[in-house]
Amino acid sequence: MNINDKSVIEMLNKIIVIDRLDKRQILQMINLISVSNNINELKDNLNWEDSNSLH
Repeated sequence: MNINDKSVIEMLNKIIVIDRLDKRQILQMINLISVSNNINELKDNLNWEDSNSLH
């Protein structure tokens, strides 16, 4: 996904608000955006990162 695309930025903002992401999660999301092909993959990657951070 392209972080410079306006529609991607709008979608990310919606995710931040709906899921009430904290600063750490927002930074993770920004780092994962370039390796994610779509929003579902991004959410999966975020969930995976969150589960790994617990261990």
